[in-house]
Amino acid sequence: MNNVGVLVFGDRRVPGPLTGLPLHPADIDAAIGPYRRLAVVGADADLAAVLTGLLRADRLDVEVAYVPPHRTRATRIHGLPAGRRAARRARAGSAHRVTLIRDETGSVVVGRAGWVPADGARVLRGEAVVDDARLFDGEVAAVRIEPTPGMPGLRASIRRGRWVAGRAAQLGSTGVTVVRDGVAAPRVVRRSTFYRNVEGWLVVR
Repeated sequence: MNNVGVLVFGDRRVPGPLTGLPLHPADIDAAIGPYRRLAVVGADADLAAVLTGLLRADRLDVEVAYVPPHRTRATRIHGLPAGRRAARRARAGSAHRVTLIRDETGSVVVGRAGWVPADGARVLRGEAVVDDARLFDGEVAAVRIEPTPGMPGLRASIRRGRWVAGRAAQLGSTGVTVVRDGVAAPRVVRRSTFYRNVEGWLVVR
């Protein structure tokens, strides 16, 4: 098995420290099998897509190095570098198991998820809980959900600066759009759940 493969998303340039390694332009399926470690050159949504592929393929034993050009929400959560520093870590860093947050569809979130009003509505109507704590019951503008670097795994908020932490956040509503790392799901749903996966992912630091 080869050591490191590089997944490049969009028109991003490959940082110098990663030159000479096998490149896969956004081809997640082709990159999952042959490598012990994957370096992801992209944005939070790209990293989440790679981890979603690993989760669905039952390959969370693969180490993942994140190499964004600039700091992102996921790098701040996990204390990761960006740019050339991240590229150097991708080759020389060590892997550490951290919590992995997913939803009921098997989609992973690395930076931030959200529940927002659907179909042009001004408010979100429903009820949400984090573990056994009620987050809201009635109407809110939106809900933010973020992974936490350690246990219990995630936190959710309906107001700036006020978070409720837990293993799972669940929503029942009249209709909601789910946003994962800046990407809105195409279909409106009535129920949604984000929760800590039993097995975490191997982040390279």
